[in-house]
Amino acid sequence: MSISRRHWRLLLLLTVFCWIPSFSALAAEPLLVLSYHDIRDDVALKGDADAYAVSTQNFAAHLDWLAGHGYHPVSMSQVVAASKGAPLPSKPVLITLDDGLRSLYTHAFPLLRAYNYPAVAAVVTDWVDLPADRRVDYGPRLFTHDDFVTWEQLREMQDSGLVEIASHSHALHQGVRSNPQGNSTPAAITRIYDPLTQRYETEAEFRARVRADLARSTRLIKQHLGHAPRLIVWPYAAYNSVTNGIAEELGMAISFDLEGRSTPMPSDLHGLARLLVADNPTVADLAYSLRHPVEEAGVRALQVDLDSVYDADPQQQARNVDTLIERVKRIGPTHVYLQAFADPDGNGAADALYFPNRFLPVRADLFNRVAWQLSTRADVSVYAWLPVLAYQLPDAQQNRALSIASAEADGIPRLDFTQPEVLRIVSGIYEDIAANSYLKGLLFHDDAYLRDSELTTLANGQTAARTQALIDFTLALKRSAERWRPKLKTVRNLYARPVLEPASQAWYAQSLDLFNRAYDYTALMAMPWMEGSKHPEAWLDELVAAVRQHDPQLTQTMFELQTVDWNTRKPIPGERINTLARRLQAHGVRHLAWYPDDFIGDHPRLPQARAGMSARSFPYEER
Repeated sequence: MSISRRHWRLLLLLTVFCWIPSFSALAAEPLLVLSYHDIRDDVALKGDADAYAVSTQNFAAHLDWLAGHGYHPVSMSQVVAASKGAPLPSKPVLITLDDGLRSLYTHAFPLLRAYNYPAVAAVVTDWVDLPADRRVDYGPRLFTHDDFVTWEQLREMQDSGLVEIASHSHALHQGVRSNPQGNSTPAAITRIYDPLTQRYETEAEFRARVRADLARSTRLIKQHLGHAPRLIVWPYAAYNSVTNGIAEELGMAISFDLEGRSTPMPSDLHGLARLLVADNPTVADLAYSLRHPVEEAGVRALQVDLDSVYDADPQQQARNVDTLIERVKRIGPTHVYLQAFADPDGNGAADALYFPNRFLPVRADLFNRVAWQLSTRADVSVYAWLPVLAYQLPDAQQNRALSIASAEADGIPRLDFTQPEVLRIVSGIYEDIAANSYLKGLLFHDDAYLRDSELTTLANGQTAARTQALIDFTLALKRSAERWRPKLKTVRNLYARPVLEPASQAWYAQSLDLFNRAYDYTALMAMPWMEGSKHPEAWLDELVAAVRQHDPQLTQTMFELQTVDWNTRKPIPGERINTLARRLQAHGVRHLAWYPDDFIGDHPRLPQARAGMSARSFPYEER
């Protein structure tokens, strides 16, 4: 054992004051799930080579703090009962430990017993009792047999009644090739790309591969521990409705992810939220995380044209990708809204797409590569920016038949969303990007508007009903994408005039109130030059005041600034943009974005971009 005498004395004292569950809170109380990995004595205070390792001392302190602050540990059986309406104790918390590392048995299990804390242990069955001649590249170093639990140790923990064993897959805890450029993404959600045949796995092949892996994992757990698992903890929290369906068919109807940190109960047990415990947090760090809701954090988003990344020369395109990644990493925003469609003629409609799909030409298989590298190298959440209606179908006759007849000469060409064939095509496009790419959310393009002179018979011309019909169409697109990427966040562009001039809602079929009820955020186009204002500061002041009538705390409305004056085709000076951003923040605006972020031309210039759009507490680079 690696726990000191001092720790044991502390544990004995704490067990005297063992917790007594309080069942005062019933169904509405959310379940907090904390996700741990390696528990070691020698973890660095900060900057350990393994970001997911937590020191034994901090782990013990976490359990102590939770017990002392009203949290009540629950078992998986209690959670299952709660999903059917049974009460949970107040402030319920469940501990999970992933990967089946040896420290689960040597360090975590003694503390769980001392505090009488139930837990879920998710094991990669290919790593349990790893043969002596094998090595696993775990990140910080190559791991051997001595770094993983044995079946005997798992049996002992299971027999204690405290630890439930879950599958973490058999061998899906790895990356597989996901695109022609050679990027690797999680095996459980990726259609593998074969460079020899230059094709992707079919859906049937993908399903068969995942099923075979999970079946082997459940068979081994049943063979060694006496019964098959009822839980699946997806490696890297990467899963979708298809893989969850396969797991459920194999008896694992409960799954976990890392989206959020708590789940209201009762709840469906697919995709229980967990808070990933990383960077060896102290008790103060953990307490801060639990006391500050995630939704209170401000969004800082860059909207990026993938058309500017694309180049017919592969080497130049690779340089463009690197330039974008480096700039985003140095700025430090929270989000990148990444164009997933090609619009080389600049009319706002998609002529082609940047991902494999069944409906439009593929200009380049580029979106997944850039999105994954932004996620992993620049540590941002990537949303796919796609049109809702503005698609130029390759069959000209079909395109004419499905298009909205518009008298607006300068309008964006759009398809008629009331036609079932349009829903089939566009929802298929959204499903295809989710099946072939890594993304956290969707930004619905500014093409989703409807003039009062268009589709005049829709909803008998009632503005609110027409607006809701367009919203319902976008939510159908989200559901199609969520077949392959669950829990997607949504943002939708909104023109400023429906906010400043309520009568103009009929000209757009757009409403801030309805948008904020339907989407996670509304990206309000706070673009005074685009609206022809001669006094941008005063115009923004008026816009904020108008928004407060609908969103008093400004919790859902994102103000998206422009970086180019499209009337003069000249960039707006970066310092002027930051002055406007600071003015908005002084008014209480929480969420900011800008478009376009010109990473090739370095506009706004990097120091100004860091000052304006960094989410870091100290956005300036050290020298």
